[in-house]
Amino acid sequence: MSRIALLPEEVASQVAAGEVVERPASVVKELVENSLDAGATRIEVLIRRGGNSFIRVVDNGCGMDRDDALLCLERHATSKIRTGADLMAIHTLGFRGEALPSIASVSRFRLTTREHGALAGTEVIVSGGKMEAVRDCGEPEGTQIEARSLFYNLPARRKFLRTENTEASHVEHVLQLQAIGHPHVGFTLLNDDRLVHQLPPGQTLRERLRDLFSTALVGELLDVPEMEIAGVRVTGLLGRAGVSRSTRQQQIIFLNGRPIENPTISHALREGYHTALMKGQHPVTFLSIEMDPAAVDVNVHPAKREVRFRDPSLVREVIVEVTRRVVESDRASWSRTFAAPARPQPVQDNTLPLIPPTEQFALRRDWSHFSAPAEAPAAAPVRDASETLPLSQTNAAQPLPAEAAPSLPFVPSATAPAPQARPAQDFKFIGVLGRLYILMENAGGLVLVDQHAAHERILFEEMRRRMEGQGVPTQRLLLPITLQVAPRDAGWLSENLDALARTGIGLEPFGAGTFKIDALPQFLSATEPSQLLRDIIDELRDTSQQTSKLRLGEDMIAKTVCRHAVKANDILREPECLRLVQDLIACELPYCCPHGRPTMIQLSYLELEKKFGRKA
Repeated sequence: MSRIALLPEEVASQVAAGEVVERPASVVKELVENSLDAGATRIEVLIRRGGNSFIRVVDNGCGMDRDDALLCLERHATSKIRTGADLMAIHTLGFRGEALPSIASVSRFRLTTREHGALAGTEVIVSGGKMEAVRDCGEPEGTQIEARSLFYNLPARRKFLRTENTEASHVEHVLQLQAIGHPHVGFTLLNDDRLVHQLPPGQTLRERLRDLFSTALVGELLDVPEMEIAGVRVTGLLGRAGVSRSTRQQQIIFLNGRPIENPTISHALREGYHTALMKGQHPVTFLSIEMDPAAVDVNVHPAKREVRFRDPSLVREVIVEVTRRVVESDRASWSRTFAAPARPQPVQDNTLPLIPPTEQFALRRDWSHFSAPAEAPAAAPVRDASETLPLSQTNAAQPLPAEAAPSLPFVPSATAPAPQARPAQDFKFIGVLGRLYILMENAGGLVLVDQHAAHERILFEEMRRRMEGQGVPTQRLLLPITLQVAPRDAGWLSENLDALARTGIGLEPFGAGTFKIDALPQFLSATEPSQLLRDIIDELRDTSQQTSKLRLGEDMIAKTVCRHAVKANDILREPECLRLVQDLIACELPYCCPHGRPTMIQLSYLELEKKFGRKA
């Protein structure tokens, strides 16, 4: 007796529906995508009880005649593709022909539609996959679909639905995604006849985000100028340095108009922000990527949220480059935020010894001081404040001889590339709060600088430049260590032996799947070199080809400069504070320390006046 039998059509439809229709939000997503593919400029969504009892989607798209209205309820019936070759050139959001029959098989379904210019429309009623009625109707042009009692014939699936509020929030999230991806389309969302969103058509992305979220969030976003690199075009908005979230909830990416989730793009964004983002945080992004549909496979999962790129490394390089350019482009506006009229000349005061900034912030040439700070030098002679260099003249300070250098660890090398010259910024020095925060006044209000974070950034960039120019000094291990890795990891290590050598890590093959570690950077204190190498393997996977492999050692640099930078409770005098600020502004990424914390913040006069009740 045969044990294999064909499933009844009704059961097969319910099985297929399990892949497409997971919850009410899945129904809304599929119906809204169909509306967008139909050319709708206005879409209205109404749900009741979180979508469990009622969902209605109305659009003003092209509509359908009776034949199409009946045919669209058949499995794998679609107007989007005709042949297998069309799967390589998908320009629409839907194409599988599964959504409508799947929804109709698990709900009490009603479809009304009328083509533009047609005298009458068509109404189709389906209950649990069984067609009950087909008749003419007088509905407006476009399409209206209702799904009542979702999963009424699948009680086991219905038990897995969450509370009404939870399901309603998922529906709202789905509609927000489509509204962000198509700001030219008007969207309306009603929950239990209560208006949630009413978004007019023809908006810009900024206007759409302002309506959906808040003006404060939009003010923290940077425009991505339209860039096209190797056939990949990127537009949208990126959060400023320091604007981040603990989850990827606001990391929204569209590919050819379709919202997607892709680890390649997530890693590229993280790499593009680099030290401008704290570890464990995710950037706020609203990016739209346009590329040849033949270069991406969207037919991975029925939900169509996952995609595969034919050349993921190219996409990664483009996203990294675009993100890096946008984050660095904010530097000019960041500097303007802290611009101020010329600072008055300091009042001469001979009661306190002032250490010239050329001595206080001179950095050592001797790399041996990376492993341990040098002893503090003798106190500098007392100098008159008038002898100190003005802030605008300290940019070209000459380093002291090694024997005269103070305890701070690094000195700009004569051969290392100097940072690009920046216009000097002048501030009125007020004082130091809590022996940590430098207080200054500019035209905008009060400026606070974290002296430790600022000095970390300065030392970090200087040491990184020296590493790139001169390499990293290494120390040989007395007893080499062997490391056994998986075959894939062995391939990664073999391809990047030169990059590891430039970060000061001596590694060579030592048999099948085994490597020998015989050298480490001098300034690195690694109790478990094997674990260090395993961490580096993971970083190698997340590093793009154009990115300097010396980034693999930047965590080590960040830890080193953290130990050597000015600490809280270290007393800095006015010339030292001003030199610190000027050197910070000359950095490539002055917004934050190597760990992603902000270095300088501004409290505007308006904020202060609000706190004191002078303005509402």
